Amino acid sequence: MTDDPFDDPALQEWAHHVREELVPKLAGSALTVSLVPEGDPDVKFAVELGLSILMDKPIIAIVQPGTHVPERLVRVADVILEGDLTDPRFSDRIQAAITKVLGS
Repeated sequence: MTDDPFDDPALQEWAHHVREELVPKLAGSALTVSLVPEGDPDVKFAVELGLSILMDKPIIAIVQPGTHVPERLVRVADVILEGDLTDPRFSDRIQAAITKVLGS
């Protein structure tokens, strides 16, 4: 047994999943639309955001009303939408942001 956290089989399995599933999906997408989590850092969100940046994907970040958005995320996201996902009109705002970002 080693103290190296990267030797953990569960972490290796997750890293394999990221390489084999997430990377191709992001590579094949025109943009990233992400729900920004509140509270403690979310590793899945962080990996998706980092990959989106490295792949030079446009980023639309969606936040719940009143959520603090870190300044660096503000700088890297193409659009930050604040709104209630349960509001049926919010989907129109998301679609408008997608259209704006894609230039269509």
